Amino acid sequence: MPDISSFPLLTIIKERGLADDMQLDEIVQEHVRSGKPIGPLLQDAGIMDIDTQLSVLAEHLGTEVVDLRGREFPPELIKLVPAATAKAYQCFPVALFGTTLQLALADPTNPAVIDELGYVVGKEIQVVVCDPAQIEQAIGKAYTDTGGESVSDVLKELGADADILKEIEDVGKGGAGKLEEVANETPIVKFVSLVLQQAIQDRASDIHFEPFEDEFKIRYRVDGALYEMAPPPKHLALPVTSRIKVMANLDIAERRLPQDGRIATTIAGKRIDLRVSTLPTQFGESVVLRVLDQSSVNLEMEHLGFPKAVFDYVAEAIQQPNGIMVVTGPTGCGKTTTLYACLRRINSIDSKLLTAEDPVEYDIEGIMQVAVHEAVGMTFGKALRSFLRQDPDVIMVGEMRDLETSQIAIQASLTGHLVLSTLHTNDSAGAVTRLVDMGVEPFLVSSTLMCVLAQRLVRTICKKCRTPFEPTEHQLSLLNLSPHDVGDKVFYYGRGCSFCNDTGYKGRKGIYELMGINDVLRIMINERAPTLVLRQKAIELGMVTLREDGLRSIFDGETTIEEVLKYT
Repeated sequence: MPDISSFPLLTIIKERGLADDMQLDEIVQEHVRSGKPIGPLLQDAGIMDIDTQLSVLAEHLGTEVVDLRGREFPPELIKLVPAATAKAYQCFPVALFGTTLQLALADPTNPAVIDELGYVVGKEIQVVVCDPAQIEQAIGKAYTDTGGESVSDVLKELGADADILKEIEDVGKGGAGKLEEVANETPIVKFVSLVLQQAIQDRASDIHFEPFEDEFKIRYRVDGALYEMAPPPKHLALPVTSRIKVMANLDIAERRLPQDGRIATTIAGKRIDLRVSTLPTQFGESVVLRVLDQSSVNLEMEHLGFPKAVFDYVAEAIQQPNGIMVVTGPTGCGKTTTLYACLRRINSIDSKLLTAEDPVEYDIEGIMQVAVHEAVGMTFGKALRSFLRQDPDVIMVGEMRDLETSQIAIQASLTGHLVLSTLHTNDSAGAVTRLVDMGVEPFLVSSTLMCVLAQRLVRTICKKCRTPFEPTEHQLSLLNLSPHDVGDKVFYYGRGCSFCNDTGYKGRKGIYELMGINDVLRIMINERAPTLVLRQKAIELGMVTLREDGLRSIFDGETTIEEVLKYT
């Protein structure tokens, strides 16, 4: 959990002795629990009203507090900050002195944001402090008529910008220095921040920039499905990917090797981390950004949508002093989120938790998280060996990729540690045979493995346009159901509306299959029973399969027949 030092305003209040640590800790806890901003929470708790907060901030930053109420601002001043930028960064232009723009910012303590705004606006920025509610109101009033610049407006501008085209042509002659100049051109910077803002607004989990022979595509992944944006002109591929590499502190001159980096930014007042991966292809670099929105991930087990039996079993398993729990499923099915939620639940003062991840996705307070870096020889195996000398109670291994990692994880479990890890297999029974195939002795698997949880993410039906329908016999037969099995249960689908971008889906939920390892299964594992036999026995012993859990979600009106068929 974040502490006081993660919030500049609380740090200033603490340094000045205006409130005690206990009060401020309660504010942080309430902020994490409710998601309500720090300012109103301080006011509600009677610690400090908004006006005092603003003057404390202004004094600390050596600036002044401005009041935007009832003031008129000339259109030429408003035009200096594009609508999309004002909304994304929650900022408002107050006055212009020569080349210096006075800007009211909802979060005036973030220097990275101020630098970014300087780039976008092309002026020196002087920050002033203002009530965030007033900034929001001023933005709403000033930018309603223009409707704000959209990605397509900026695209038209860029397509018609002959100077940019000429500069891009000159890059070939001018090397990396020239390339960096083009990447920092105002229209390019503006375009990239608009694309990011649009993606965050649409709740995208990944943003793909893909160069082809005669086009440059940008696609978003929302709720597991990819959607394409209006494609920018082909010649923008290089400056746009270079701009992203500049933001992620990558080497922009290196276009022949894959690179990985991170971008930390604030979009629409939310703190967003972007994981950047570049890949050299035939027609230029393909760049994928994974959006890690700290505010949208709910790392509590209660919020993962476990069926009650699975929740109770897992909650008990992670309290055990030793043993291995494995979560399996394809890439992007939420395995890491599940493990983080488990770690959060057992993260207490009296236990030491260590994780080895590739890369670390979310920072969790109180847990030592280690990033695996194969290129410099920091492998899972190496990290795990060092872990055992760090006196841990619980170890999380991002993935058991090979025999070495699996053996050390098993060793750790045998010497009294709880180990949580993931595997890429289709179902829970497949995880057991996968470990044996890697070369782990069956008796070691059977004696250390406590349970295997297989999971998938299915899209949930949009609440606003959910419509009941009568499934055909063919649809039911695909689910191995007869009309008799269904009885009077109601099936739903999403008609499509503006709320869900006409997809019929909004958000995702997990479906789960838990195989608890009991004595019967242990004997079968020791005898090297194949996956199908293990699976059949587990079902006889009461295991609910992914397909059955999917049916539960269909009958609860949460997802559709198509989604369950696609993932199970």
